[in-house]
Amino acid sequence: GHRISTAEVESALVGHSGVAEAAVVGASDETTGQGIVAFVILTGEAENTGDTLIKDLKAEVSREISPIARPREIHIVPELPKTRSGKIMRRLLRDVAEGRELGDTSTLVDPKVFEAITRR
Repeated sequence: GHRISTAEVESALVGHSGVAEAAVVGASDETTGQGIVAFVILTGEAENTGDTLIKDLKAEVSREISPIARPREIHIVPELPKTRSGKIMRRLLRDVAEGRELGDTSTLVDPKVFEAITRR
C-alpha cells in the first residue's frame, strides 16, 4: 500500500484557483482498504460546475502528487466542521464519508454545519 499524507492532498486541492479550503480523510474502501475522501469549500469567485469541477480537482491532485493520491470522492460543502479553537474535526468528516452516525459533536462551533454536509 501507499502512505499518502492528508496535508499533501489538501495542499494540492487548495492549489486549485477555485478552492478556498479543503479537508481530507481516509475512509474504508472495499477494494483498496482505505480511500481518500475530500471536502472542499469553494472561493467566492468559483462556480460550482458539478462533475466538471470535481474532475478538475481530481486531475489537479494527480498532477501535483500522483494518480495514486487522487481522491475517490470530493464533496463541495459550504463549511467545514471546526472546534472553537479552529481545528477541523476530521473524525466527524470520516463518519460522514463512511455513512456512520456522527460521534460527539459537543465541541463543534456550529452543529448546523452537518445538515449542509449530509444533504450533499
